[in-house]
Amino acid sequence: MITITNREAVQEPDSITALFTGADHQADVSFFWVDSPPGEGQEYHWHPYAETWVVLHGEAQIDTQDEQQRAYPGDIVTVTARTVHRYIAGGDDNLRMICIHPSPRVVEEFV
Repeated sequence: MITITNREAVQEPDSITALFTGADHQADVSFFWVDSPPGEGQEYHWHPYAETWVVLHGEAQIDTQDEQQRAYPGDIVTVTARTVHRYIAGGDDNLRMICIHPSPRVVEEFV
């Protein structure tokens, strides 16, 4: 069986981020499809599994409790399990990236 969906189908109204929940599509992976204006991002949180990001456009400022890094188009970022982290769109362009969760549902705890 093959299913096809699109970004608009998994995006909440008035949200800049789409969420593909694998369980809704008989898949074992979920992901956020981010399109964040400069200066916006997500608050500090963690996951019980590693999260992998693929930066497609713009600049991501990545903060943990111990470090700060920047990622650019073409970069693949891995945040290890249970690492408290956040991202903020840096630079002058929207940050477009895919945040991959190896789980049929996103599991996250905000701090």
